[in-house]
Amino acid sequence: MKRSVLIVDDELLGRRVVAQLLEPHSDLEIVGESSNGHDAVEFIRKSKPDLVFLDIQMPVMNGIEVVRALDADVDPFIIFVTAFDKYVMHAFEVHAIDYLLKPVDEARFNASLNHARRVLGAHSSSEYNQRIQTLLHRKAERRREEVRELAVQVGKQVRFVAIEDIDWIEAQGNYAEIHVGTAKHLIRESLNTLESWLESTAFLRIHRSAIVRLNRIASVSSLPNRDCEVTLKNGTSLRVSRTYSDHFRKLLRNRAFNEAVSARV
Repeated sequence: MKRSVLIVDDELLGRRVVAQLLEPHSDLEIVGESSNGHDAVEFIRKSKPDLVFLDIQMPVMNGIEVVRALDADVDPFIIFVTAFDKYVMHAFEVHAIDYLLKPVDEARFNASLNHARRVLGAHSSSEYNQRIQTLLHRKAERRREEVRELAVQVGKQVRFVAIEDIDWIEAQGNYAEIHVGTAKHLIRESLNTLESWLESTAFLRIHRSAIVRLNRIASVSSLPNRDCEVTLKNGTSLRVSRTYSDHFRKLLRNRAFNEAVSARV
């Protein structure tokens, strides 16, 4: 009996690589490809594939969010694919069928498939994915405390940016641009996702397209339309939109009050 396979990756090249590596395996049949998480969820719900190669780092809806969106009774077995994300990787070392690092190596891919075949024959997908769902929710609760650095791509290398070194973060379409001093790094995560990872006492969303580290703010200026503008210590000026200005001003007042109380103690 052939097992049905879905390939999910926002990059065409990523989908083609997995499809080519699957060609010699006659017991597996590719029944679909998805370029985003939303389409993947719909396909899985309707077609119920046995196995999904799921990219973790996708804009808007990443691989983790795809798994969270699925009902336990239609969840397939999953092999995660990632360029490198150590925070997610540690969560799935035991509980996922497997994960593959890009660029995907053929020998590693075949070993992963052999492992998947053993799991497919020994466990029900609902039992397996119940464990995955539990792990994901626990991971989401702990993630804010655990994130101390972000993985960024620099040429062909993956480097890590310490959270405490970040000055501010800017939305760039489906990406986010991390500003660290004079350096800029693109990361394939939405601003909403990054906001949920970052400590609210250290970072603040000031605009739908900007998050700043609070201790990088040098001054604040009011604008006529109830917006305001912050100037960072490196000279960068950023607008605080009306949507976020009330919360921002309240935070500054509380911060000033706490500093004044601390000075008296």
